[in-house]
Amino acid sequence: MLAPSIGHYVLARDDGQPLDFVPGQFIQIHFDYADGSPARRSYSLATVHNHALGPGEAVEIAVGHVPGGAATALFEGMGIGDRISASGPYGRFCLMPGDRNRRYLLVGTGTGVAPYRSMLPVLAQQIHERDVDVVLLAGARIPGELLYGDEFRAFAHAHPRFRYVPCLSRELPAAGSSHAHADVRRGYVQQQLAEFAPDPAADMAYLCGNPVMVDATIEALKGYGLGLPQIRREKYVTATAGH
Repeated sequence: MLAPSIGHYVLARDDGQPLDFVPGQFIQIHFDYADGSPARRSYSLATVHNHALGPGEAVEIAVGHVPGGAATALFEGMGIGDRISASGPYGRFCLMPGDRNRRYLLVGTGTGVAPYRSMLPVLAQQIHERDVDVVLLAGARIPGELLYGDEFRAFAHAHPRFRYVPCLSRELPAAGSSHAHADVRRGYVQQQLAEFAPDPAADMAYLCGNPVMVDATIEALKGYGLGLPQIRREKYVTATAGH
């Protein structure tokens, strides 16, 4: 468990073949509801892998647990070696080779930071090759719900052009805790944009997570002059109990 209601799962193909993907893509898990009707859930791949060395053998996902949710019951009932059906990878929420922006603004809430973890090796290459700057605004309610925070902080320490900014809406970390550092902010991720002065001449924005956050951040970025071609987004829809 990464947090009280978020699990981290490692999956591999049962035929022993690799599952190649582009950082930022997702897979779909296939299962049936209790009444036998088919269902699917989409999960961004959080795997950190150097794709220059070839495809990896396993992939990782972060799964939010919803009380009474059908997908939650599926994952909670799984043990090591159990099988599930999946398809993919899908999606174009990726860092594009032709990008010429000078900065990436990465915005995510909850499990919406998973694709940014996957992007770290590509970001390291872009920082090295074209001196791009990166700001990651990671939103959660409380410090214990910040996902992969230690990894993002370590990456920021190793790459000064990468800045990790946790944004906490309900509770700040206690002084001296592992989550406490100078870039922690109080409030929602979209409320922190002004500090970083989004620039349509320099920035490419990525938004992933809660649909309300994604829509609010799009409107805020438009206010700074960014057009839709400069905004890439992935919305996570939370299932209701039993669905």
